[in-house]
Amino acid sequence: MFRPLPLFIGLRYTRAKRSNHFISFISGTSMVGLTLGVCVLIVVLSVMNGFDRELRQRILGMVPHASITSVQGGLKDWKKLVKEVSHMPGIEAAAPFIDAQGMLTNKGEVRGVMIYGINPSYEKKVSIIDQHMVQGSLDALKPGKFNIIIGDLLARALGVGVGDQVTMVLPEANVNLAGVFPRLRRFRIAGIFSVGADLDSSLGYINIKDAARFMRVPEGATGIRLKMYDLFQAPRLSWDAAMKLPGRYYVQDWTKTYGHLFQAIQMEKTMVGLLLTLIVAVAAFNIISTLVMVVTDKQGDIAILRTLGASPRTIMAIFMIQGSLIGVIGTLLGVIIGVITALNVPAIVGWIQKTLGVHFLNPDVYFISYLPSQLKWEDVAIISVTGLLMSFLATLYPAWRASRIQPAEALRYE
Repeated sequence: MFRPLPLFIGLRYTRAKRSNHFISFISGTSMVGLTLGVCVLIVVLSVMNGFDRELRQRILGMVPHASITSVQGGLKDWKKLVKEVSHMPGIEAAAPFIDAQGMLTNKGEVRGVMIYGINPSYEKKVSIIDQHMVQGSLDALKPGKFNIIIGDLLARALGVGVGDQVTMVLPEANVNLAGVFPRLRRFRIAGIFSVGADLDSSLGYINIKDAARFMRVPEGATGIRLKMYDLFQAPRLSWDAAMKLPGRYYVQDWTKTYGHLFQAIQMEKTMVGLLLTLIVAVAAFNIISTLVMVVTDKQGDIAILRTLGASPRTIMAIFMIQGSLIGVIGTLLGVIIGVITALNVPAIVGWIQKTLGVHFLNPDVYFISYLPSQLKWEDVAIISVTGLLMSFLATLYPAWRASRIQPAEALRYE
């Protein structure tokens, strides 16, 4: 079987047991460092992708992708507008709402809350709240009952459960013969939801007709909530929809309310990726040290090959193959271990928490209570190519030095 001379000798040098154990140690260290660097980079980027996915699904599944509100403060014939908007390109569904900021109180406990008046049948099409009800049902928001659904963190802070009553306070004054009083109303807890985000402590839902009556919205809705097929198209599609509707409207999308959060995640992913790439670079460029010492150790062999007719290009190729093989093995092992670990991060972390009796992500503090992971093969491809490229570049200088060795100088003291 024909094998090129540089490949044959390069592979032989790699397999051979070196008399210099320090060179073998440095070579093994370079390979292990490259493996660990590639593995850690794949796992960390997968966890960052997992956080991005969870925040996108949980937060943007609860808050509007975009909303259209009337300049006049109310929407007439909102059913007609919802139907019209829902059939526009790129928009998956639409639902009416009334929103207001207020406070919920119970036994001296007061919490600020964003109140949404919704129609349960419409809301199920644009929100994931119905899938995250831990107690009660969204259908319990019947008109005239003055029921309310709140998050589990808010319920815990107020010390209430399903069936209890809370007082809603709006920052608007009622003036009567007795004086000036804030607008108050008692609501009964009809359900509790949990999406594992800070929205569990700041959102409340009531029926849209109860909201219109309590907040004095005669038209019955203040805006339309939109759900997009592609949430990154929300800014453009929401403006297009508002321009096609009769009248004047305010338009707001998720990039204005939660865009900073996702920009921060993307920036962190980029910075963490760059920092961990330095680990891969350090491990890859350890190959330089290995090959420099190998070249020094093999000067006699190089001189003999040159006297037998080997060209400088052949000598250079021999040591490039030897160094590249270290990079290929280290990168390949790192990819295999990294992919397996990234696919099993939740299970591994769960086992560690159970074994050590600790909890890394407290749901009262963090957005979610477990460590998510989403492996993206494009990330794996970029990391693999980066590791291989760095390993290849690290072989160039030592291989070039080997090609410059003169046979007479190398054999003078042999």
